[in-house]
Amino acid sequence: MAYYAVAVFLSAFLLFQVQPLIGKIVLPWFGGTSSVWSTSLLFFQALLTAGYAYAYWLAGRPRWRRQGAVHGALLLLSLLLFALLALRWETPITPGVGLRPPDPEHPVGRLFLVLLASVGLPYFLLSTNSPLMQAWFARDHPGRPPYPLYAVSNAGSLLGLLSYPFAIEPVLALRMQARLWSFGYLVFLLYTGVAVVRGLRFRPDARASGAEERGTPPVRPGLGAHLLWVALPAVASGLLLATTSQITQEVAPVPLLWVLPLGLYLLSFILSFSGRRWYSRPVFAVGLGAASGLLVWTLARPMAVGLIVQVALYGFLLLVACMICHGELARLQPHPEFLTTYYLLISVGGAIGGMAVSLVAPMVFRGYWELPLGVLACWALLLAVLARERPSSGRRFRWLWQLVAVGTLTAFLGSVFLAHIQASSRVPRYVVRNFYGVLRVLEVDLGSSDLQGYQLTHGSTVHGFQLQGPGMQALPTAYYTEESGIGLALRYFPRSEGNLRIGVLGLGIGILAAYARPGDTVRFYEINPAVIELAQGRGGFFSYLSQCPARVEIVEGDARISLERELQEGQPQHYDILVLDVFSGDSIPVHLLTREAFGVYLQHLRPGGVLALHITNRYLDLRPVVWRLADHFGLRAALIESPEDGVRAYRSIWMLLTDDAGFLEQPEIAAHATPRPPDLRRVPLWTDDYSNLFRILK
Repeated sequence: MAYYAVAVFLSAFLLFQVQPLIGKIVLPWFGGTSSVWSTSLLFFQALLTAGYAYAYWLAGRPRWRRQGAVHGALLLLSLLLFALLALRWETPITPGVGLRPPDPEHPVGRLFLVLLASVGLPYFLLSTNSPLMQAWFARDHPGRPPYPLYAVSNAGSLLGLLSYPFAIEPVLALRMQARLWSFGYLVFLLYTGVAVVRGLRFRPDARASGAEERGTPPVRPGLGAHLLWVALPAVASGLLLATTSQITQEVAPVPLLWVLPLGLYLLSFILSFSGRRWYSRPVFAVGLGAASGLLVWTLARPMAVGLIVQVALYGFLLLVACMICHGELARLQPHPEFLTTYYLLISVGGAIGGMAVSLVAPMVFRGYWELPLGVLACWALLLAVLARERPSSGRRFRWLWQLVAVGTLTAFLGSVFLAHIQASSRVPRYVVRNFYGVLRVLEVDLGSSDLQGYQLTHGSTVHGFQLQGPGMQALPTAYYTEESGIGLALRYFPRSEGNLRIGVLGLGIGILAAYARPGDTVRFYEINPAVIELAQGRGGFFSYLSQCPARVEIVEGDARISLERELQEGQPQHYDILVLDVFSGDSIPVHLLTREAFGVYLQHLRPGGVLALHITNRYLDLRPVVWRLADHFGLRAALIESPEDGVRAYRSIWMLLTDDAGFLEQPEIAAHATPRPPDLRRVPLWTDDYSNLFRILK
C-alpha cells in the first residue's frame, strides 16, 4: 500500500500545484480577469476527464504487459517533449511569447491552446495516475479495497493547493516555481516508470484468480446510480466555479482566492471518502438550509456585506453543498470491478458542471445567476436521493418527514431565486455579459430633471455616469471631476508646446475625453469589446466620445500587450499624460502595476510627462506599491485624495508621478496633495515574477 500511496500523493500534489502556478503565468495575457481562472478550471476538468477516460480504457485491457507498454510509451513521450520545451522556453512549462494572443478575440479558445501547449500532456498523465494506481493495487492485492488511495489522492491535492499561496508564492519567483515543479514532475515520471516495469513483470496468482472465479459475481450498478455518479459531481463542480467567480470578482484574481474554494471542494472529497463517520445527511441538510438562508440575505443586500463576511459565507455554502454531493456520491461506491467506470463518470460530471458555468451560462444568462441556481440544483438532488430510497416500515415515517421538508425547502428557494433573477433582470436599462464579466447600464436620478442620466457598472464597480440634462452632458463625473487628481493634472498640465497627447488605460464610458481640446489626441486602451461599444454610443446612453472635439483613438486589447507591441514596431506614443484607470475595480490586473510594466509606460512618456494612477479601492491599499515603483524609477509623486460632493463627484484617490518637480509644485496641485504618510507600510518592489496582494489588504 505504501508504494501506491506515495505515487498517488505525488501526482495529486503536482496536479493541483500547477493549476495556480500556470494560472498566474497566463493571467496577464488575457487581461488579468477572474474569468481566466474559471476558464482554466474548465480546461483542467476537461483534461482530468480525458485522463480518467484513458485510465478506464487502459485498465480494461486484459493483458497487463500491454497496459504497461502503452503507458510507458506515453511517459517516454512526455519526457522527450519536456526536454524539447526546456530548450525552447525558460522552463518546460513556461509558455513562450509566441503563444501570446495578438488580440482579445476568442479568449476561451486561445487560453485553452496556451494551457494545452504548456502543461497539457503533463497534466493529462498526472490525472491518469490515481485511477491507474488504484486499479493496479486491486490487481496486486485482490480482496483489499483501493478506496483509501482516493482519500490519499485528495489529501495530496489539498496540500498542493494550500502550500502554493502560503509557502510557494510569497517566497519564490514564478520562474523558480516553474523550475521546482518541473523537477517534481521528472521525479513523478521516474517513479511511475518503476510502476510500469513492475506491471510488465506481473504474474497473476492462479489461486487468487480461481477464488475470484468461484465467488459470487458483483452486482452491476443500475441506470439510476450511473446518473447520480454524473449529476452529483456536476452540481458540486458547477458550485465550485460559481463560488470562485463570485469571490474573485469582488477582490482580485489572486491564487489564495482561487485556492480557497478549490481547497474546500477537495476537503469535502477527503472527508466523504475517508469513511461514513464524516458525513451525516441530516446535519449537512440543516447546514445547507442555513447557508441558503444567508445567501438569500446576501443577494438582497450585496453592498451591506463586508469582504470577510462574504468570503466566509460563500465558503461555508460551498463546503456544505459539496459535502452533500460528495457524501452521497461516496455512499454510491461500487464494487472495485467497476472502479474506473465510477471515477470516469465522476470526472464527466465535473466537466459537465464546469462547461455549464464557464461556457453555457455566459451565453444564456444576463447576470451571475449560477450560484443560486447551483444551490437549488443541490437541493433537488438531495430530494432525488431521498426519493430513491425505500426504507423499512419502522423508518418510513421519518423518511416521509424528511422528504416533505426537503421538497418544501426546494420549492421555496426556487421561488425566491426566481424572484431575484426576475428583479435583477428588470432593473438595468441594458445588460451584456461576456468573458470579461457583466456590464449594466442603470438610470441615475440625483434629485432634479437636470441631474438625471445613465451609469455603467461592471459587477459591483461603478465606471462612471453621464448626466443628460441641458448643458450637463459634457461635465466630467464620478472619480474624474475637476478637483480630482486626474482633473487637476489635465487642467494644469503646461500647454506651452502645443496640443496634448493623452493615453488612457481603461476606457469606461470615456469621461476623460471631456477634458480634451481641439487638436489634442486621446488614445484609449480597452480589452472589453462590450465597453467599447457602449462608450461609442450603443444604446444612446453615453456620448463623451462622440462629442469630444479632439481626435479619439481606441486600441482594443490588453493595454500592456498593446503598448509593448507599439514599442516593438518602433511607435512610442510620446504621451504628455498617461492615465492608468484600471485599478479602481476591486479585481485589479496586477500585471499592469509591476516594474516591467512601468518600464513600458515610461518609454511611451515624453520627458516631463505625467503618469496618473487611479488607485481608489475598497479592499486594497495600493499607495505603498506605487510609491515603491516611483522610488525605483526616480520619479516624484503626489497623492491626491478628493471627497465626494453628493452630486457629481465620488471620493477618489489618485497618484501623479513625474520627473518634473515643477509640475507638482504648482500651487493648484500642491494645495491638494497629501504628504507621504510616515507610517506607510513597506512592500517589496512588484515585478512580473513577484507580487503579493495580501500585504496591502486594508
